[in-house]
Amino acid sequence: MTTRLLFVCMGNICRSPTAEGVFAHLVTQAGCADQFELDSAGTHDYHVGHAPDPRAQAHAAAKGIDISHLRARQLSEADFEHFDRVLVMDDHNWKAAQALAPIEYRSRIHRLTEYCQRFKAMNVPDPYYGGDAGFARAMDIIEDGCRGLLDDLKPA
Repeated sequence: MTTRLLFVCMGNICRSPTAEGVFAHLVTQAGCADQFELDSAGTHDYHVGHAPDPRAQAHAAAKGIDISHLRARQLSEADFEHFDRVLVMDDHNWKAAQALAPIEYRSRIHRLTEYCQRFKAMNVPDPYYGGDAGFARAMDIIEDGCRGLLDDLKPA
């Protein structure tokens, strides 16, 4: 059985493609990539069709993760039916996803930080308007959340 995961941030060029790449990397390392379908999306259409931010790509590449092939897209109502879990990065994305989701699928929306094991963060901070330290902090929280998520979903 395939578990379908969608990672969501505002513009789909920093946090959510990073999370998609990190999770893909983790499941490949764990030998269970074939058990997952992964994607990412943004709650806004600001960057549709664009590659991830070069700073996000650089931080991912430093960890051996290539996200350069990903392209931003906007979250759609159909995503909530298709994906088993929609993992949002912060409160703004939570509210936007809740507003868009059909009521019967709202329980599929989770914060990625719910799965953090090391960090006590409620949100993955948006690094877009900040410097290098913001991207490093976001990467640390995303990695923690993705590891916890994989532990939660790990096939028996």
